Amino acid sequence: MSESGTMLRDPAHRVSPRAQVMWTVGAATEGLVALLMLLGAVLAWDVPAWTLAVLATAVVAWVAVVPRWRYLVHRWEASATAVYTQTGWWARERRIAPMSRIQTVDYAEGPVERVFGLASVTVTTASAAGALGISGLDKDVARRLVDDLTRQADAVEGDAT
Repeated sequence: MSESGTMLRDPAHRVSPRAQVMWTVGAATEGLVALLMLLGAVLAWDVPAWTLAVLATAVVAWVAVVPRWRYLVHRWEASATAVYTQTGWWARERRIAPMSRIQTVDYAEGPVERVFGLASVTVTTASAAGALGISGLDKDVARRLVDDLTRQADAVEGDAT
């Protein structure tokens, strides 16, 4: 709680619901690769076959829980004075960057994001903590956000240091 008695609240906006699907597909793909590698080890060496069942159970749990949990946690907000993000799925990180500290605003669409119509925005600041990242945004929302942040940061006096 701050001196004024207010508590830090969640940022206002969720990422796109398609981010949850993208994270699910990514987790399932990674889990399948791990299972195939373990299958190779079972066939090539003296690795017990029951380890496949253990890993398969872990993969199913991971795919079922983590993307949904991430979707519930990942949030963002941009106001006239700051950018506010919340990320993580196990440990949460909340970051607030004042407009006066913004140095660059980047837009990126990776190949997997492009398939889902998503994009990422990275806000680089004059902070030792590093850039703020917002991934899993609808690409049109991300483009508008980049335009708005660039315009707002340019309007703030100072040199972002």
